[in-house]
Amino acid sequence: MQPITRRNFVKTSMAAGIAIALPHSRVRGANDDIGVAVAGLNGRGRGLASGFHESEGVRVVALCDVDKKVLEREAKRYKERGEKVNTYVDCRRMVEDKAIDVVAIATPDHWHVPLAALSVVAGNDVYVEKPLSHTISEGRLLVNLARKHNRMVQHGTQSRSLEGLMDAMEYLRSGKLGKIRMAKAINSQLRGPIGRKADTEAPAHLDYDLWLGPAPKRPFNPNRFHYNWHWFWDYGTGDTGNDGIHQIDIARWGLGVTMPKAVSCSGGQLFYDDDHETPDTQIATFEYDDVYLMYEMRLWTPYPHEGHDNGNIFYGDNGTMSVGRRGWQVTFKDGKAGPGGPRGGGNHIANFIKAVRSRKVSDLNADVEAGHHSAALCHMANTAMRVGRRLKFDTRQERFIDDAEANTYLTKKYRRGYELPTL
Repeated sequence: MQPITRRNFVKTSMAAGIAIALPHSRVRGANDDIGVAVAGLNGRGRGLASGFHESEGVRVVALCDVDKKVLEREAKRYKERGEKVNTYVDCRRMVEDKAIDVVAIATPDHWHVPLAALSVVAGNDVYVEKPLSHTISEGRLLVNLARKHNRMVQHGTQSRSLEGLMDAMEYLRSGKLGKIRMAKAINSQLRGPIGRKADTEAPAHLDYDLWLGPAPKRPFNPNRFHYNWHWFWDYGTGDTGNDGIHQIDIARWGLGVTMPKAVSCSGGQLFYDDDHETPDTQIATFEYDDVYLMYEMRLWTPYPHEGHDNGNIFYGDNGTMSVGRRGWQVTFKDGKAGPGGPRGGGNHIANFIKAVRSRKVSDLNADVEAGHHSAALCHMANTAMRVGRRLKFDTRQERFIDDAEANTYLTKKYRRGYELPTL
C-alpha cells in the first residue's frame, strides 16, 4: 500500500473514529516550560520519562502506553508527587494534546516512524529511541518531514553526547593515527533463550490491536510481546538494531561516513533453538570508497572480544583506538600506549532540549539524518543476510542496485488506519 496524502489520511482517520492531529506548536519564551509526552513506558520509556522530568524547564505532561497496567503504574508516580499528567492508550489521540511540545518515543521499533511522523506533522519536536526506523524508506520520510515542518528530531544514540567520546573523535580526526582504514563495531554479550510459547488470548489490560498498529494482524503470543518483540521481524530489527546500532553509530561517527556503496552479511542461529526469528550471530561488512566498517555480533559470549563486550576499534596506519564502556585508548603500532580518557560527561536529553529552545538543527548531537544513516546500516545488514548475497547500494536514491528482491525490504505494507502521512 502506498502512503496516503494528508487529506486522505484525515478522511480515513475520521471514518475510523481516530482523533486528528493538526499543527499546534506554540511559541515558547526562553523561560517557558517545555511539555513532554512519553510513549512506550515498559522499558526505556520509563528512563526517558525520568530523564525529562529531571531536566530544568521541562514538565512531563502526558504518558501513553497500550498496556493499561503499565500506564497506571507510571502515572501513579506523578500523581503521588501531586503532578498533573494526562494519560493515553492511543498515541494518535495523544498528539492532539495542546500541552505537548515534545513527544519522546520508546515504543517497539515498528511504531517509531508512524508515531514520530504524526508528531512532527502535528507540530511537535521528537526524541525517538533507536533504531530510528523499521525500514530505510521510513527513515528517509521522517528526515524529510522533519525538515519540511522545521521540527527538532533527536535520535536516541546517547553516545553522541558523551564528552569523552567527543574527545576520542577529535583525536581520530587529528591525523595522529594516520589514515584510518577500518573500524570494527563489536556487539558481544550473552542473551538467554526465550523458549517456545503458544498463541493465546491477549490480556484484558492490553489494547493488542493498537500494539500491532501498522504490523500484520497476528494472534497474541507472550513471546512476541514485552521486550521479546525485538526478535521478530514484524516489530523489531534483531539485536543489530537493538544494541548493535550504538556501536555501528560510533564507528560511522569516527570514520565520518554516511551510506556505504555495498554491504555483505551472513548470520544465523548458532545458539538459540526457540521462537527467535532474528539471528544470534551476525557478521557484516560495509564498503566505502577508502574504508571498511565491520560489525560482529554474538549473543552467546559472556566474555569480551578484543577487550570489549560492546565497543569499537579503529585501525589506522600508525596504530589503533579502542572505544568501550570504560573509555577510549590509543595504542601505537610499536605497542606503546597513547592518549586516552573516560567516556563520560554530557547529557543527551539536555542537548535535545537546548535545540528545542534554539530551533537550530546544528545544536543536535544526533539529528534525525544521523539516526537515519545508522539505522539504515542495520537494515542493510539484515537485508543482505536475508537475501544471502552482497548488495550494491545507490547512496543517492537509497536503493539497492539491480536487486528487486532486496528492494522489497526497503518498505512494507501498513494496516488500514495506520498508514504513514506523506510530504
